[in-house]
Amino acid sequence: MTADSRDTLADRAYRSVQDAITAGELAPNQKITERGLAERLSMSPTPVREAIRRLEQDGLIKRIGPRTVVVADIGTAAVEDLAEVEIALRGLIARFAARRATPDRLDRLDALLDEADDLLIVIKQRDAEGRPVQKHLNALLDTMQRFNDAVVACAGNAVLARLLDQTRVFTRVERRTRVVERVLADHRFGLDRYAGHRALVRALRAGDSVTAEQIAMDDVRGGLEDLRRAPGEVAPSGQPGSAS
Repeated sequence: MTADSRDTLADRAYRSVQDAITAGELAPNQKITERGLAERLSMSPTPVREAIRRLEQDGLIKRIGPRTVVVADIGTAAVEDLAEVEIALRGLIARFAARRATPDRLDRLDALLDEADDLLIVIKQRDAEGRPVQKHLNALLDTMQRFNDAVVACAGNAVLARLLDQTRVFTRVERRTRVVERVLADHRFGLDRYAGHRALVRALRAGDSVTAEQIAMDDVRGGLEDLRRAPGEVAPSGQPGSAS
């Protein structure tokens, strides 16, 4: 096995365990072993061992024996710290994107927002008619995920992209689950924030890195606050939350 393939497996193991911890599949203080994780992930022990070292450095797990670790109990303060890191990284990515985005990539961002707008119209129409919206809602969330990924691609910085993957407060699966739950409970949830995405693209086109960074940080901060709030709990401003 080459070093590159080992790195790929270690990255996969790292992300899989990180997602399991964030989603609660691996509970705080739960004991896990290298052998058990290797069997869970259908991998050899070597990439799992490398992943465990990284997770220890991140503070997500604690070692209690030569080959045994436990899931760390991440308290509210730690989650707050993680959220601030994600917010800062999103802002930094937008700052880099304002400097590096090509016209083709910017056109792609606008095209994705046009697609999202069309889906939003359909969702509003179906909602007004009392018809199911979940299929179209999932399509909208897929489109917005592609938009967010495209913004990261505009930044052209693999280090920032990797750090963002390592510091997300919610995994993509958990974020999707929470957004769907909230939109199905209140179909207005997040529908007031698309103007911010358009403003971000305008700032990127203008090469305005300061404005782009602030827009991105405000958007992700609002989104994280909304998703961490209990379902049905009203935002402090009284406005719907973010689905971005």
